[in-house]
Amino acid sequence: MSDRNEHKSLEEVHGSVNTSGKKSLWKRILAFLGPAYLISVGYMDPGNWATDLAGGSQFGYSLLWVLLMSNIMALLLQSLSTRLGVVRGMDLAQASREEYPPFVNFMLYIFAEIAIAACDLAEVVGMAIGLQLLFGLPLLWGVSITVFDSFLLLFLLNKGMRKMEAFIVALIAIIGGSFLLELFLAKPDIPEVLGGFVPSIPNNDGLYIAIGIIGATVMPHNLYLHSSLVQTRKIEKTKKGIRQALRFNFIDSFIALNLAFFVNAAILILAASVFFKNGMFEVAEIQDAHKLLEPLLGSSLAPILFALALIAAGQSSTLTGTLAGQIVMEGYLNLRIQPWVRRLITRLLAIVPAFFTIIYFGERATGELLILSQVVLSLQLGFAIIPLIHFVSDKKTMNGFHIKWPLIIASWIISLVIVLLNAKLVFDELKSWITSVEDATYIWVFIVPITIAVVLLLVFISLWPLFKEKLGRGWITNHAPHKNPQTIEVITEKNFKHIAIAIDFSGSDKKSISAALQIGGKNAKYTLLHTVETPGAFIYGTQIKDYETDKDREFLKNYKSQLEALGYHTDINLSFGNPKKAIPKLLNSAEANFDLLVMGRHGHKMIKDILLGTTVDVVRHRVEIPIFIT
Repeated sequence: MSDRNEHKSLEEVHGSVNTSGKKSLWKRILAFLGPAYLISVGYMDPGNWATDLAGGSQFGYSLLWVLLMSNIMALLLQSLSTRLGVVRGMDLAQASREEYPPFVNFMLYIFAEIAIAACDLAEVVGMAIGLQLLFGLPLLWGVSITVFDSFLLLFLLNKGMRKMEAFIVALIAIIGGSFLLELFLAKPDIPEVLGGFVPSIPNNDGLYIAIGIIGATVMPHNLYLHSSLVQTRKIEKTKKGIRQALRFNFIDSFIALNLAFFVNAAILILAASVFFKNGMFEVAEIQDAHKLLEPLLGSSLAPILFALALIAAGQSSTLTGTLAGQIVMEGYLNLRIQPWVRRLITRLLAIVPAFFTIIYFGERATGELLILSQVVLSLQLGFAIIPLIHFVSDKKTMNGFHIKWPLIIASWIISLVIVLLNAKLVFDELKSWITSVEDATYIWVFIVPITIAVVLLLVFISLWPLFKEKLGRGWITNHAPHKNPQTIEVITEKNFKHIAIAIDFSGSDKKSISAALQIGGKNAKYTLLHTVETPGAFIYGTQIKDYETDKDREFLKNYKSQLEALGYHTDINLSFGNPKKAIPKLLNSAEANFDLLVMGRHGHKMIKDILLGTTVDVVRHRVEIPIFIT
């Protein structure tokens, strides 16, 4: 039932693409292609543009190697993310909730939300800038318009996962095609471009930009998103099926992330060949880059292509950012709210700082805001990467599909590099603040202790999986999809024939079952109804096999055995999809012979109804039999 408070994350698209029954190798591969393209848009969003433009205009081609290194790091980390999703059937947020103590989980959730807000901030500003460059709209208007574009995701999800992926691929094609033409017009020096792949950091400003590039490329929210999106593919849960899924998902990631690398490299190369070569070392603003392209390249087409690609990048990235927001909220907090409310919250978290910056610092500050958002993303990376490495290294939970030592070592090296780079950045910034202000008391009293607390949290999540058994597994709460089944007591009998009881594994089950038994007594037949709402359930129905389906069936059987032990004739029915549609469809079918539906109302009022949605209000208008609401 949709009113319960414990759910599987990103249920709208889970298991929605069938990969079985494909005879040829190419058809099997094509069935898996898609999730990584949704991930790749996060690697070419407007935040990447800002750091790539800044790096290219200030340091020429010298930071190209950072892009290549980031792409290799991203490919490895995304492959770990897909491994977690394919093997365990859980996303990174859910796995973290199962592993860490509640307080630590809450802090990880806060950091994940900060990362998503920083990412969405880049999309909002980028979209607004693109609209301004193409249509002349003021930035504040553009930012306001982006409130509504996030609802495009709801429309696309209703059309199916494949259509959404096709839409994203079309946007990626616009971005890639635009920059291919831009490079043709810019005519970069190929030997110098190749020289940019030799590692070097020019100065501290170069380090800041390099960390921004890493943060813009390897995004923490993409790790949460990818571990969920791979579950949109329905696979055979055999060793052969899992191996095939891992192999084909890696191919998907390899192709998509290298396309993203091409776009990022193209932006940096464009900035280096057009601005750096002409002595324009401070072109970090997207607006300046757009304005200078036409006179420097001698083509009116160049700025139009630039603006179109920027809008496509912002639009595609905002879709995946809001999906990631839904995943972390449902995964860490086990809380599902109405999809449109989740989209709106994610977008408002980005719009508020964008509005503040534009109003108080002016439109010219948006470039610095974009780069800052990417540095914030980089600072959050350790809190996503470290748990991920622990999870995919665990032999017990990965059922033989854990990563081996060479990959473990490479993953920890990447994690260490990111954490050390961020540590240096934080140390340099603190040192600069302390020396640049007359009274640094507030820094020592507030900022330094917060920094130390964050470092201690990072150490804790690194060590906890290694010592959790000794430190106290009791800290971890039960994180199954539902609470434990309720105890059913003997009820005074009354007469009725065939009663359907809607079950959602919450505290209201006991009331609903008790009421039904009082009405029907032991002469009636009872059917316990439950709707599985995972994304795969929406598409594959009875064919779906995932974690929540197994637990739901197990809990239904638990209820059935309790009732049968008390002498009641009981059956169970597990339906799939949206309960507001599935329940009426079952009860109104020609084969149905129910004469009463009993369901709980949960006591939601006003705000909770808006946030969580109600099933009972919709069902009572759609079924043709009486309803008893407890």
